[in-house]
Amino acid sequence: MAARLLNIIGAATSAGAYAPGQERAPAAFRRHGLAAALASRGRNIRDHGDVVSFRWRPDRARPQAMNLEAVRHACEQVASRVATAISAQEDVLVLGGDCTVELGTVAGANAAGARIGLIYIDFDTDLNAPGTSDGALDWTGVAHLLELPGCEPSLASLGPTRPMLAPQQVLYFGVENITPPEAAAIRDHAIQVISRVEASSDIEAAAAHAAGWAERFDCVLVHFDVDVLSFVNFPIAENVRRCDALRLEQAAITLKRLAALPQWRGLTVTEVNPDHAPDEAAAFARLNEVLADALG
Repeated sequence: MAARLLNIIGAATSAGAYAPGQERAPAAFRRHGLAAALASRGRNIRDHGDVVSFRWRPDRARPQAMNLEAVRHACEQVASRVATAISAQEDVLVLGGDCTVELGTVAGANAAGARIGLIYIDFDTDLNAPGTSDGALDWTGVAHLLELPGCEPSLASLGPTRPMLAPQQVLYFGVENITPPEAAAIRDHAIQVISRVEASSDIEAAAAHAAGWAERFDCVLVHFDVDVLSFVNFPIAENVRRCDALRLEQAAITLKRLAALPQWRGLTVTEVNPDHAPDEAAAFARLNEVLADALG
């Protein structure tokens, strides 16, 4: 059977971030050979270019939900492209951008009528409501998907259903930085978690666990926040934490296992900051090979 067409959707936005940088990532992926890497694996692609472009700026009028309108606009543009692709039984690779871009991917898959399972690969759980955060919306994404108390209605209502996801539709992978309120939300909503410690100790078993969890859904989406990677091992992420995290090779094993599922339909890559790579060309060439191996 021929591979499904892969739609590349650039979301060149850092609207929900702490500072600029991530808006430059989609162009860097392309500039350093993403299309060629995918083509070398025989994958047919359609690149829609960047459907939105926004560079982070301080929003003093809305300090607890900065750049809210820009975040929503980006998500709406992503959702439209994703809905069209998934309705046509095609796949999507969404190049962010900050983590709020995932709201658009999920909203689009919902609009296509799919029952979604979201595997959220991230060092953080993004379960904060704007009222208890520091103004950056990118660590509130999952809270908005689940429509937890205190969320912004304009983001929680992006999709045709509210909430966009039930807690049973989310699996965390590789997480470690969990605040006490986030831990309470995970416990109260019985959200499944594969921790950073579990994943690092046996990545093959952890990836198999995630794949088994995903088999119940007819549309599997994967969120890949590169903050989950050890910054010292592979400096590319927006967050420069020097702590134990996954190695790129471990993330590669996980992405390949999940994208091989027949139910897989989309991968959203977020929090890549080209300015943080000591050698941009080498870093993106390596990251493009990881993506091509997984999606090819």
